Amino acid sequence: MRRILVTRSMAMIINIVKTKNRTLRTYLGAAALLVLLTARVPASTVFGPWVPFFKGIDRALGTNTPGPGAFAELQVVNAIRVDLTDPDVRFFSTPRYTNYVADGTGICGSETVVSTATNFLKKYNLQMAINANNFHDPCTADSPSYTLPEGSPVRVTGALVSTGQVVSVQEGAIDDSTFMFTSNNAPTFIPTNWPPASTAGAYTVVSGLYAVLVNGRNVASNYLGNPDFVHALNPRTAFGVSQDHRYLYLITIDGRQSGYSDGAYDWETAEWLKIVGAWNGANMDGGGSTCLVAMDSTGRAVELNHDNAAAANRVERTVGCHFGLYAKPVPGFINDVTASPDDTTVMINWSTTAPATSQIQYGLTTNLGSFSPLSATLVTNHSVQLTGLTPGTGYYFNVISSVSGSQYVSSNFFFVTTNYVVTNAVFDLSNVWSYTTANLDGVNWTAPKYDDSGWDGSGPGLLWIDIRGPNSAIPVPLVTQMPGNPNNTYAAGYPYTTYYFRTHFTCANNSSGVSLQFTDYIDDGAVFYLNGNEIYRLRMPAAPTPISNSMLASSYGCGGDATCADSFTIAGSALTNLVVGDNVLAAEVHNYSVGSPDITFGTSLGLVVPYSLSPLLSVGYSNGTVTLSWSGSGFTLQQAGTPAGAWTNTPGPVITSPYTPTIQGPALFYRLVK
Repeated sequence: MRRILVTRSMAMIINIVKTKNRTLRTYLGAAALLVLLTARVPASTVFGPWVPFFKGIDRALGTNTPGPGAFAELQVVNAIRVDLTDPDVRFFSTPRYTNYVADGTGICGSETVVSTATNFLKKYNLQMAINANNFHDPCTADSPSYTLPEGSPVRVTGALVSTGQVVSVQEGAIDDSTFMFTSNNAPTFIPTNWPPASTAGAYTVVSGLYAVLVNGRNVASNYLGNPDFVHALNPRTAFGVSQDHRYLYLITIDGRQSGYSDGAYDWETAEWLKIVGAWNGANMDGGGSTCLVAMDSTGRAVELNHDNAAAANRVERTVGCHFGLYAKPVPGFINDVTASPDDTTVMINWSTTAPATSQIQYGLTTNLGSFSPLSATLVTNHSVQLTGLTPGTGYYFNVISSVSGSQYVSSNFFFVTTNYVVTNAVFDLSNVWSYTTANLDGVNWTAPKYDDSGWDGSGPGLLWIDIRGPNSAIPVPLVTQMPGNPNNTYAAGYPYTTYYFRTHFTCANNSSGVSLQFTDYIDDGAVFYLNGNEIYRLRMPAAPTPISNSMLASSYGCGGDATCADSFTIAGSALTNLVVGDNVLAAEVHNYSVGSPDITFGTSLGLVVPYSLSPLLSVGYSNGTVTLSWSGSGFTLQQAGTPAGAWTNTPGPVITSPYTPTIQGPALFYRLVK
């Protein structure tokens, strides 16, 4: 009997929508009836409170458990509310590709390059980032359904403007739901931007696939019955604007993750926009592209939603367009925390809304563990110096201030001490390498004493193979041509999957405080070894995945050719096996696919060595006033009655330049210590 009722309810839904032309709200009522007849668990649609996230930006979470009075899908929603009147909030969308070619010019369009939301946020030092416009292959109408390598050029659909510069024009009546913002964030929403509206005066413009909420009305009934996959149950990204134009809303609805969140239909997306407070809104690019990230107080990018691409493949998807936000921290008792690091010291400053004590907790991990001495002096502008730090090292810290029995602790922050260094060239890109195409699985070929005299050959870089001939776009010479594989399963003569390389270099320094700086031209992926120990993977599956001869590179750089350099630095614990004297550097280069026509390898190596920087202490005298000043930071001023001492810290202590001592009593001598 229950099964019969469900079938009739489904028929009633179709009848209401197609023959009676009722509103979507009536449709929702029928859907709720369907859920009422089938649900066996408590249902709820819950939207939590807005919580300050950054200054002018709030975050809230929503969930839906299917059942009576709720949506029919399991849903997890992340919502961001942006106060468009806050002067400290600024917008930034994906800018033009360096080799920009506009779409619609009769040739392939290369308007932007793809990036993950995480890398977009980190590259432009944003506080938040979310995916925006749809994007396509540069030369076809295909929309990539896989993760393109970071930096691959694409063309964007719909209008896109970044910091006042047009990146993409509106191409037609598709992907035409447009959000425009002036430089002071005044919004304009255009549900159907065709013919296209002028972008004159617009500072930031992004476009969604289609509107789902217009003037407070859920218009998603327009898409009911549409067989296009985009209108099916999917993860969603949606933008909305409030009726009074004060707030911008950004929401993600996770999907394709059974037992966690199923996704949403268009009409549910519109209803969630209404729930968060939007009056107008659009469905942006979604599916595997749906991703919302934020920067925490330590400078680390944190994904706020659970995008299904990462859930399925453990890799965040690259997309062609993002929308980013700059914002300041939420004001509190502790504000304006800054760190000014030197090599072995750091000066940390902050302010409090009332006079309070000063102390810092710090350490090499977020567990912290070390404390500066407590300064009980009650001040509103705080300065504390940490000493005895390690050059070129990252430290986490928070600041602590107490007043009237109440203790206030900031979020964790992060700084890296500087490292006064000089870089000495070890070898350049023309360095000679031995190479082989043999399968070396199970062979200890990276060991210093391994005999490579029987390898296929040797020669200076760049070492290469390309069945099409030398690639003139590579900016450095292709010198040593390597053999192809006569038994390649794709075509005879195409490259082997893997090529192996070895070279020797001499080091006159021990590993204390030094680092190795690599600049490479590599197509496609590589693994590097120093004296038998693995030190770095480039575009290869991450450790601890074992590397084998048949393993393919996980991606490729520079659009598929070694036309730009990869750079990385190896330091610290990764260099414990660097020795004074002879060292062996080994590398294996892997192709991206058996049908890839080329492999390229060459690297230059620099040895980065720290040095001591002495400060310059100057004394000035004018109109009866003595002024001491010095270069550099992180020093403490000391004084003594004679050059031989005893030396004591100048009362304060004095740690910032300049300083004006009182001219009274016996002569004093001054020096700087660190």
